[in-house]
Amino acid sequence: MKTLLIVEDEFSLSEALASVLSEEGYCVLLAGNGRQGLERAAERRPDLVLTDLMMPLMDGRAMIQALRADPALEKLPIILMSAVDGRLALRDLPGIPFVRKPFDLDTLLALISAALQ
Repeated sequence: MKTLLIVEDEFSLSEALASVLSEEGYCVLLAGNGRQGLERAAERRPDLVLTDLMMPLMDGRAMIQALRADPALEKLPIILMSAVDGRLALRDLPGIPFVRKPFDLDTLLALISAALQ
């Protein structure tokens, strides 16, 4: 069973995603900001991180940069989600798949499946 880490400060969205992804057969971990996300990633080594961009304490960009700087986590697949334009969100994060909020669930599931291949 693949483990996904959802890093999202909107509790209702993270809970809804966790429910759907659990039904799809994934083990789901949750974190409310980038700092918690780094802690969870170090503790459990998920197979993929799905992260929001704008969050308190540590945003998604800073968390991704910290993950990429850690030799144990640098190759961890990441999907970035945000309500901001993807070109702005990804300008300094090459190679990171992006989904714009609000997103189509089938599109997200396809991105997750592709990232885990």
